[in-house]
Amino acid sequence: WLGVSAGGRTAPENAEAVADFVADKMNRAWIGFGSAPEGSVKRRIHSFGLKLLSRVRPSETLLKSLTKDVSMLEIVHPASINPRLVRRRLRHIAVRGAAIHKKYLYGSICMLPVTSVFMVLPLPNIPFFWTLFRAYSHWRALQGSERLHLLVSDCSGEGKTLLEKKNGMSTRKDGDSQYAPWNFQPSQKLDGFLERRGLDEGLDCDTISRICQTYDLDKVDVLKYRDLEWPSSASRTT
Repeated sequence: WLGVSAGGRTAPENAEAVADFVADKMNRAWIGFGSAPEGSVKRRIHSFGLKLLSRVRPSETLLKSLTKDVSMLEIVHPASINPRLVRRRLRHIAVRGAAIHKKYLYGSICMLPVTSVFMVLPLPNIPFFWTLFRAYSHWRALQGSERLHLLVSDCSGEGKTLLEKKNGMSTRKDGDSQYAPWNFQPSQKLDGFLERRGLDEGLDCDTISRICQTYDLDKVDVLKYRDLEWPSSASRTT
């Protein structure tokens, strides 16, 4: 709480500090629910919450990981794909993510007064705390979308300031400018995985497993992303 009440901060910084403080309190309470005895009400609530969390899109988790402290992206992509196309795809993810999470952020905030009426019940107000968590999550994902868009767009304004503060910037691989806050790493190994399975056929579970093992990725999240973004591809490969 001392960090929240510290002076010398701007209004946005104070708002972010308060949000982080509340999120930390919620996280501690969530851990406490998970460590409750088996069969207890808290443990059942924790299990139900895990089922809800399993429905969160992997793209949201990715965007939430892009905090304001991220100033450089290491991007591994198939060597056969032009880095310009990779950067264009990342810009699309950023723009789409900003639109989606801004909409759901406003929706979650509007639902908070509605769910707060359940406070009168002698039980934990799960709808309220879930809505509060989702509002925080969408806010973080929105910030991550804006950060990603800044990092992969042609540098101007804040992007130039970012470059000036960053030492040892890597050279762009797509020829747009001398320096940029990203580092493209073409991978022949990824090309090998894709050549074994035509892109029109979609990636099967075995290919995805090998890619995840090679690059230390979460197979569950990758499969979930494939099933959500390309459902027709998933149906052909299952």
